[in-house]
Amino acid sequence: MVSLKRVVCAAVAVLSMSVAAAKAEDGFPFGTEMTLEAVPQAGSKRIPNIEIGDNGEVVLELWCKGGKGQFSVAGNTVIFVPGAIQDRSCPPARAQADDDLVAALAAVETWKRQGDVLTLIGPKSLRFRENGN
Repeated sequence: MVSLKRVVCAAVAVLSMSVAAAKAEDGFPFGTEMTLEAVPQAGSKRIPNIEIGDNGEVVLELWCKGGKGQFSVAGNTVIFVPGAIQDRSCPPARAQADDDLVAALAAVETWKRQGDVLTLIGPKSLRFRENGN
């Protein structure tokens, strides 16, 4: 016969695992590639994406330029520090859009995640969606 204590312990263990899984799903998406929710610019199909490493290192592929950066996260606070950005002989409009996006990333202050969408919140909010296969 199963004791009441064992049933309660099993129920608590199952509940703890489901809460931990839910928190992991809503945590900062380290180890994830994400695409900016935006429409392509005229004459291009490219949309900026970020690849966030397990330690917050970031590879950026922008409208035309590319580069690296670093996210630091503590609770719901986030800091993005851009690294070197490659110019790649971009047309002026795309180069300006890239510079604006890097500046918006550098100005983010907080973040929230709902499922596969990460919202970086600052003077301008940026929404990134986790890439599927």
